[in-house]
Amino acid sequence: MAKLVIIGGGIAGLSAGIFAQKNGFASMILEKNHVLGGECTGWDRQGYHIDGCIHWLVGTKKGTPIHELWTSVGALDGVEIYHQESFLTFEHASGAAVHLYRDLERLKSSWLELSPQDAEAIDDFCQAIEQLQSYEIPVEKPRDLLGPLEKVKLMMAMKDAGLIMRKFGKMSLKEYAKTFKHPALRETLASFLPDGYSASSVFFALAAFTKGQASIPYGGSKKFAQRMAERYLSLGGRIETSCEAIGLHKEGSKVSGVICSNGQTFAADYFIAACDAHVLYERLLKGKYPDPDFQKRYNNPTDYPLGSEIHIAIGYEGTMEEIPRTLRFPVAPFKVNETTIDYLTITHYSYEPDFAPAGCTLLICSINQFPADYDQWHALAEDPGSYRREKSRVGEEVIRAIAMRFPQMQGKLSLLDVATPKTFERYCNAYRGAFMSFLPTVSGTMMSHTGRIKGLQNLFLSGQWLQPPGGLPVALITGKDTIMRLCKIKKQPFIG
Repeated sequence: MAKLVIIGGGIAGLSAGIFAQKNGFASMILEKNHVLGGECTGWDRQGYHIDGCIHWLVGTKKGTPIHELWTSVGALDGVEIYHQESFLTFEHASGAAVHLYRDLERLKSSWLELSPQDAEAIDDFCQAIEQLQSYEIPVEKPRDLLGPLEKVKLMMAMKDAGLIMRKFGKMSLKEYAKTFKHPALRETLASFLPDGYSASSVFFALAAFTKGQASIPYGGSKKFAQRMAERYLSLGGRIETSCEAIGLHKEGSKVSGVICSNGQTFAADYFIAACDAHVLYERLLKGKYPDPDFQKRYNNPTDYPLGSEIHIAIGYEGTMEEIPRTLRFPVAPFKVNETTIDYLTITHYSYEPDFAPAGCTLLICSINQFPADYDQWHALAEDPGSYRREKSRVGEEVIRAIAMRFPQMQGKLSLLDVATPKTFERYCNAYRGAFMSFLPTVSGTMMSHTGRIKGLQNLFLSGQWLQPPGGLPVALITGKDTIMRLCKIKKQPFIG
């Protein structure tokens, strides 16, 4: 029985481990932290449970390939799904409200009521979303393992996605927003996703949402990952926690062992780095096996930006059932680093009563962060006292802004926690605090990487960094794909 060591117990590592066990490997997961899940996690503060990851999950519609894959690894097996009414409600400074409803006809009629003069643009917008609803993330095989007929079938299945990419892939979201006349519609679209995204991103997100493929599993991110860990253990997998990989032993063109921070070394026949790509290439491989695709992106942050966030958790002594789950609204401007914050986006978890004490509600405010922000947080973290004070200041500014928008909340809001890009870096080894892979921009080109490391025969990379847009579905798929490649090397059939 071939031995396999997996570095990292996030979603990619758990996926690889589950499929490794199904296919006869004796696998072990090495995890830096004391719990598995990586960035798919949550934590407790002051009687509240703070969800740290899933804003919405692609793969929640039963009967679709990606849902079946999530179910096979235990993540969605028997789990109820929360289908929120709207993706986002945007309140414009003029007082107009724009709703991104799940019901596409309702979305269309509400936008037409707000802005009849945008009828043509609204119709085109909704038609593009409806057209893209036929798209399903390909999960059966990675491209490098497809036969000629399978490649043709994939191209046919990707036809609608290709049309959308050709039309909107090289147009920025802000540029596309200008095709609308009403300022509220323009700002809704321009701020829908962080700066740097191409306009195509909004269509993929809303197509998945409006067909029920992008909703939220009850129980949150931590329980989501725990279900995968339980599935892995039930298949005979082994887990070593508080066991961070810090180096690799190599013999010729093969890795022979993983060196860990606790002094242990683990040998195996094959190794999967289900961790941050920069950690693999620069920390574990010491820069000796550079990959041109990754170097191109790391060296050009303009075309390949990395996004992070400030994750602010707030406890509210009250309920919020009548307020949209995710709301973006104007605020009295305040500064975070060198950026002026004019709008805030908050998400409440009233549908998760276990996330808060009785009669209370968890609120999360997410503020996008980019390379310059990371640099400033990195410098600030050199002085722990200054770093803590700035986190508290940002948190209190957010509480003030929420209380101004909702006067009934005055005096009932408490700051639970503030996570910055440095938090993502410290706990998850996330390069420059990035919680997603390289953003799909107008100038950049999409990467589809096999995870193979040139010059090393038995080491593979898995995870969200291998293909855009990153996130949990890519981690799931690439974990499985790596085991498919190993099965091909061993000339054995793959068991899904």
